[in-house]
Amino acid sequence: MFIETESTPNPATLKFIPGRDVMGGRGTADFTAVAEADGRSPLAARIFAVGDVARVFLGNDFVTVTKTEDADWQLLKPRVLGAVMEHYLAGLPTMEGEDEAAEAEDFEAEDGEIVAQIKELLDTRVRPAVAADGGDIVFRGFREGIVRLRMQGACSGCPSSRATLKHGVETMLRHYVPEVVRVEQVEA
Repeated sequence: MFIETESTPNPATLKFIPGRDVMGGRGTADFTAVAEADGRSPLAARIFAVGDVARVFLGNDFVTVTKTEDADWQLLKPRVLGAVMEHYLAGLPTMEGEDEAAEAEDFEAEDGEIVAQIKELLDTRVRPAVAADGGDIVFRGFREGIVRLRMQGACSGCPSSRATLKHGVETMLRHYVPEVVRVEQVEA
Protein backbone atom coordinates (compact mmCIF):
# COMPACT_ATOMS: atom_id res chain seq x y z
CA MET A 1 0.00 0.00 0.00
CA PHE A 2 1.37 3.39 -1.01
CA ILE A 3 0.25 6.47 0.93
CA GLU A 4 1.03 9.85 -0.57
CA THR A 5 1.68 12.87 1.63
CA GLU A 6 1.28 16.51 0.75
CA SER A 7 2.12 19.65 2.64
CA THR A 8 -0.67 22.10 3.35
CA PRO A 9 -0.65 25.87 3.80
CA ASN A 10 -0.73 25.14 7.54
CA PRO A 11 2.83 24.14 8.54
CA ALA A 12 1.49 22.15 11.51
CA THR A 13 -0.65 19.96 9.24
CA LEU A 14 0.13 17.27 6.67
CA LYS A 15 -2.28 15.65 4.23
CA PHE A 16 -2.15 11.84 3.89
CA ILE A 17 -3.73 10.27 0.78
CA PRO A 18 -4.15 6.49 1.15
CA GLY A 19 -5.39 5.95 -2.42
CA ARG A 20 -8.77 4.66 -1.27
CA ASP A 21 -11.97 5.96 0.27
CA VAL A 22 -11.63 7.47 3.70
CA MET A 23 -15.15 8.79 4.37
CA GLY A 24 -16.68 7.36 1.19
CA GLY A 25 -19.14 10.16 0.53
CA ARG A 26 -20.30 10.34 4.17
CA GLY A 27 -19.14 13.93 4.54
CA THR A 28 -16.20 14.77 6.77
CA ALA A 29 -15.21 14.21 10.39
CA ASP A 30 -13.03 16.47 12.52
CA PHE A 31 -11.51 15.29 15.81
CA THR A 32 -9.59 17.59 18.16
CA ALA A 33 -8.94 15.00 20.87
CA VAL A 34 -8.60 11.25 21.24
CA ALA A 35 -11.74 11.22 23.43
CA GLU A 36 -13.77 12.48 20.46
CA ALA A 37 -12.43 9.70 18.23
CA ASP A 38 -12.79 6.81 20.71
CA GLY A 39 -15.84 4.74 19.82
CA ARG A 40 -16.50 6.80 16.67
CA SER A 41 -13.48 6.42 14.42
CA PRO A 42 -10.99 3.57 14.71
CA LEU A 43 -8.77 5.34 12.15
CA ALA A 44 -8.64 8.65 14.02
CA ALA A 45 -8.14 6.86 17.37
CA ARG A 46 -5.21 4.90 15.90
CA ILE A 47 -3.61 8.10 14.60
CA PHE A 48 -4.00 9.86 17.97
CA ALA A 49 -2.40 6.81 19.61
CA VAL A 50 0.95 7.51 17.91
CA GLY A 51 1.28 10.60 20.11
CA ASP A 52 2.07 14.23 19.31
CA VAL A 53 -1.20 14.58 17.33
CA ALA A 54 -3.45 17.56 18.05
CA ARG A 55 -6.16 17.06 15.39
CA VAL A 56 -7.31 14.46 12.86
CA PHE A 57 -9.57 15.43 9.98
CA LEU A 58 -11.12 12.79 7.71
CA GLY A 59 -12.07 13.91 4.19
CA ASN A 60 -13.58 11.97 1.33
CA ASP A 61 -10.27 10.48 0.15
CA PHE A 62 -7.68 11.97 2.49
CA VAL A 63 -6.68 12.38 6.13
CA THR A 64 -5.10 15.52 7.50
CA VAL A 65 -3.14 15.38 10.71
CA THR A 66 -2.16 18.39 12.78
CA LYS A 67 0.81 17.90 15.06
CA THR A 68 1.26 19.32 18.54
CA GLU A 69 3.36 22.45 18.79
CA ASP A 70 6.54 20.70 20.00
CA ALA A 71 6.33 17.73 17.61
CA ASP A 72 8.70 17.31 14.66
CA TRP A 73 7.25 16.09 11.35
CA GLN A 74 10.47 14.20 10.60
CA LEU A 75 9.77 11.93 13.56
CA LEU A 76 5.96 11.98 13.48
CA LYS A 77 5.28 11.44 9.77
CA PRO A 78 6.55 7.80 9.65
CA ARG A 79 4.48 6.93 12.73
CA VAL A 80 1.31 8.40 11.18
CA LEU A 81 2.00 6.61 7.88
CA GLY A 82 2.36 3.35 9.81
CA ALA A 83 -0.89 3.91 11.70
CA VAL A 84 -2.85 4.64 8.51
CA MET A 85 -1.36 1.62 6.76
CA GLU A 86 -2.07 -0.70 9.72
CA HIS A 87 -5.67 0.53 9.84
CA TYR A 88 -6.35 -0.22 6.18
CA LEU A 89 -4.48 -3.52 6.19
CA ALA A 90 -6.59 -4.62 9.18
CA GLY A 91 -9.74 -3.91 7.14
CA LEU A 92 -11.31 -1.77 9.86
CA PRO A 93 -14.01 0.81 9.14
CA THR A 94 -13.15 4.50 9.22
CA MET A 95 -16.24 5.36 11.27
CA GLU A 96 -18.37 3.21 13.57
CA GLY A 97 -22.01 3.45 14.56
CA GLU A 98 -24.54 5.96 13.42
CA ASP A 99 -23.49 9.32 12.07
CA GLU A 100 -24.22 12.10 14.50
CA ALA A 101 -26.82 14.58 13.43
CA ALA A 102 -25.46 17.47 11.44
CA GLU A 103 -24.72 20.60 13.42
CA ALA A 104 -27.61 23.05 13.44
CA GLU A 105 -27.45 25.90 10.96
CA ASP A 106 -28.57 29.34 12.07
CA PHE A 107 -30.65 31.34 9.57
CA GLU A 108 -34.16 32.72 9.17
CA ALA A 109 -36.59 30.68 7.07
CA GLU A 110 -37.18 33.64 4.75
CA ASP A 111 -33.45 33.62 3.92
CA GLY A 112 -33.64 30.05 2.63
CA GLU A 113 -33.12 31.03 -1.01
CA ILE A 114 -30.07 33.17 -0.15
CA VAL A 115 -28.65 30.36 2.00
CA ALA A 116 -29.14 27.91 -0.89
CA GLN A 117 -27.13 30.24 -3.17
CA ILE A 118 -24.37 30.58 -0.56
CA LYS A 119 -24.16 26.80 -0.06
CA GLU A 120 -24.10 26.17 -3.82
CA LEU A 121 -21.18 28.60 -4.24
CA LEU A 122 -19.34 27.07 -1.29
CA ASP A 123 -19.87 23.53 -2.61
CA THR A 124 -18.86 24.25 -6.21
CA ARG A 125 -16.20 26.96 -5.92
CA VAL A 126 -14.71 26.90 -2.42
CA ARG A 127 -14.84 23.38 -0.96
CA PRO A 128 -12.87 21.72 -3.78
CA ALA A 129 -10.00 24.20 -3.33
CA VAL A 130 -10.09 23.89 0.45
CA ALA A 131 -10.15 20.08 0.19
CA ALA A 132 -7.09 20.21 -2.06
CA ASP A 133 -5.32 21.88 0.87
CA GLY A 134 -6.50 19.15 3.28
CA GLY A 135 -9.46 20.87 4.87
CA ASP A 136 -13.12 21.72 4.62
CA ILE A 137 -15.36 24.72 5.04
CA VAL A 138 -18.79 24.27 6.61
CA PHE A 139 -21.73 26.66 6.48
CA ARG A 140 -22.88 27.49 10.03
CA GLY A 141 -25.30 30.37 9.53
CA PHE A 142 -26.49 33.56 7.86
CA ARG A 143 -28.03 36.50 9.71
CA GLU A 144 -28.20 40.20 8.88
CA GLY A 145 -25.88 39.80 5.90
CA ILE A 146 -23.20 37.93 7.87
CA VAL A 147 -22.20 34.45 6.70
CA ARG A 148 -20.69 32.28 9.44
CA LEU A 149 -18.36 29.51 8.33
CA ARG A 150 -16.34 26.88 10.17
CA MET A 151 -12.91 25.90 8.89
CA GLN A 152 -11.90 22.27 9.46
CA GLY A 153 -8.87 20.07 8.97
CA ALA A 154 -5.72 21.80 7.73
CA CYS A 155 -7.65 25.06 7.48
CA SER A 156 -8.45 25.17 11.17
CA GLY A 157 -5.76 27.23 12.81
CA CYS A 158 -3.94 27.85 9.53
CA PRO A 159 -2.27 31.25 9.45
CA SER A 160 -3.72 31.97 6.00
CA SER A 161 -7.30 30.81 6.71
CA ARG A 162 -8.52 34.25 7.83
CA ALA A 163 -7.08 35.82 4.67
CA THR A 164 -8.72 33.07 2.59
CA LEU A 165 -12.07 33.83 4.21
CA LYS A 166 -11.82 37.60 3.96
CA HIS A 167 -10.16 38.07 0.59
CA GLY A 168 -11.31 34.97 -1.22
CA VAL A 169 -14.59 33.63 0.11
CA GLU A 170 -16.08 36.94 1.26
CA THR A 171 -15.23 38.71 -2.00
CA MET A 172 -16.70 35.90 -4.09
CA LEU A 173 -19.89 35.61 -2.00
CA ARG A 174 -20.43 39.38 -2.02
CA HIS A 175 -20.02 39.40 -5.79
CA TYR A 176 -22.61 36.67 -6.46
CA VAL A 177 -24.95 37.23 -3.50
CA PRO A 178 -25.52 40.96 -2.90
CA GLU A 179 -27.22 40.26 0.45
CA VAL A 180 -23.87 39.12 1.89
CA VAL A 181 -22.05 41.91 3.70
CA ARG A 182 -19.40 39.99 5.60
CA VAL A 183 -18.00 36.52 6.32
CA GLU A 184 -16.98 35.44 9.82
CA GLN A 185 -15.14 32.37 11.01
CA VAL A 186 -16.69 30.44 13.90
CA GLU A 187 -15.01 27.75 15.95
CA ALA A 188 -17.97 25.47 16.57
